[in-house]
Amino acid sequence: MDELKVAHILKNQLGFKDSSIKKIKKLHNHLLEYNKRYNLISKNTENSIWLRHILDSAQLIKFIDFSKVKNLVDFGTGAGFPGLIIGIYAEDLSFHVKLYEKSKVKREFLINMKKNFNLKNVSIKNNVYEKPISTDIIVCRAFKKLKEILMISREIVKKPHKLIVLKGKNAQSEINNVSLASNYSYKLEKSITDDDSKIIIVEVK
Repeated sequence: MDELKVAHILKNQLGFKDSSIKKIKKLHNHLLEYNKRYNLISKNTENSIWLRHILDSAQLIKFIDFSKVKNLVDFGTGAGFPGLIIGIYAEDLSFHVKLYEKSKVKREFLINMKKNFNLKNVSIKNNVYEKPISTDIIVCRAFKKLKEILMISREIVKKPHKLIVLKGKNAQSEINNVSLASNYSYKLEKSITDDDSKIIIVEVK
């Protein structure tokens, strides 16, 4: 799926504004330029950034009620997927996005993108284990196994929240291999970018 098709979906199905899509196009170009020097994303996915990274991230806004929640954290955001895309979408809303990334090189890229796009609703953090985190939503794309994500949810995020985790074809088996407390419930949603991939949505009460 090329840029034009993805941009059409962003605007007409997901509600991205033209100004936000322009920023995402610039992000795409910056990412390719940085990737010549640093390994921000796999070289094998450079020709499919619009589908594999941008649209894959953008689809998560379907599962966020921006009228009710005010903040989100992205654990292991890498080059900003999915958190930076969500931050661009929500830049004019009362909604804050924290991007957690341990790689200094990737954090510097994210800081530059925040400055270039004047994203006042986005902040960049280092260590997800530093201190208790207060958030309405956790998103993860290529972070850790579900078991560890749930451990972080249980021990570090202290209030009721939602987890939205992008996973591949093994999503159901990962769920089956973890023990969910009585205050946890989950459902699986289909990804619009890959028939085999799933989105795990966990509600923590």
